[in-house]
Amino acid sequence: MSKLFTPENSALLLIDHQVGTMKLIKNIDVEQAKRMSLALAKAASILGIPTVLTSSQEDRLQGPLLPELRDILPDAFDKRVKREGIVNAWTDTNFKAAVEATGRKNLIMAGVTTDVCLVFPAIDAVAEGYNVQAVMDASGSPYELSEDMSRRRMQDAGVILTATNTMIAELAQNWGSPNGQKLIQLLFTEVLPPIEA
Repeated sequence: MSKLFTPENSALLLIDHQVGTMKLIKNIDVEQAKRMSLALAKAASILGIPTVLTSSQEDRLQGPLLPELRDILPDAFDKRVKREGIVNAWTDTNFKAAVEATGRKNLIMAGVTTDVCLVFPAIDAVAEGYNVQAVMDASGSPYELSEDMSRRRMQDAGVILTATNTMIAELAQNWGSPNGQKLIQLLFTEVLPPIEA
């Protein structure tokens, strides 16, 4: 099982990036978290990485998934796993079946919130033999304390913590390749701060 995450051996899991839940992010800028989440989705689209989207109780305060995800990954959006209250997505049979159907053992995960929606499935996936990278700037929590505790708990369980630009660079491997050129364009237009002249 390769520890290097490549487009051929990885899947992207975006957990509960919903209009309502996004508003709970207070430990980082919510617009940045949204931008990074969408950048991950765009990278997956460019590279053909299988993506599983899931939401929880869309008809309640959590609200619908970010509508931009429909534009970026229409197929994954239509096939999203709608959970009716199960906190740990990994214990939802439909979600787990969708992950297994990707055939990938390297999982790129982000979730909103980190301290409820990401921490549990990330830890459970590692316990079942998956390699997991949790993308922390595409996730977030209501409180610094709960975010910090969740990060520590994930790291202790073997989850690798990363950031969007690092994840995209790992997937690209070579900026000079056709896909690498698309990814570096994505980085400079939507992920990295502007380079001042």
